[in-house]
Amino acid sequence: MRILLIEDEKKTAAFLIKGLREGGFKVDVARDGQTGIELARASKFDLLIVDVMLPKKDGWAVVAELRGAGVSTPVIFLTARDSVRDRVKGLELGADDYLVKPFAFSELLARVRSLLRRAPARHPQQLQIEDLEIDTQRNRAVRSGVALNLTPKEFLLLAHLARSAGQVVSRTEIAEHVWDVHFNADTNVVDVVVRRLRAKVDDPFKRKLVHTIRGVGYVLKAD
Repeated sequence: MRILLIEDEKKTAAFLIKGLREGGFKVDVARDGQTGIELARASKFDLLIVDVMLPKKDGWAVVAELRGAGVSTPVIFLTARDSVRDRVKGLELGADDYLVKPFAFSELLARVRSLLRRAPARHPQQLQIEDLEIDTQRNRAVRSGVALNLTPKEFLLLAHLARSAGQVVSRTEIAEHVWDVHFNADTNVVDVVVRRLRAKVDDPFKRKLVHTIRGVGYVLKAD
């Protein structure tokens, strides 16, 4: 398995490279965001570990540009920022997990292995609920003929709700399936992203599809 580490702090990078290589991984390193983008686009990696605070281009910009270019390699963010707003931002940009500094290397290694052993699930490529059409192959959602401008994580959330249409999906299940992270179920990260999704999927239309089941979770269904 090949990992690209995008980290400018020399001591941190050396520590992570040593530990990951001892864990059996091949590790390449980029010292700034722009070089990280170039390496990630030029070669095939199984995982990207991206620090948020980077020279030239920060981690947010790195992941946003890679996702915009169609690079779907799993991403773990390393960040000193632990606010809900920052976590939502990283996850919405397309990261699969995040780890707040300082962290134990054993936890990083466990998350790396968890992401790498995830097998792609087989799901229908076309989903439809009422006038909402979802194309999971092209990451495209349309409602009443209007294309919805969704972030990568908003789209994954919508697709997950659509696959469970009519069934209540808990916040914990959403966190695990959409982001593969195990943050405190009491945090409002999921609620924030659901609100943003609802603003695009429901607010412009008369008929509402995304419903809150208080104390339980969310369900996608017609009124």
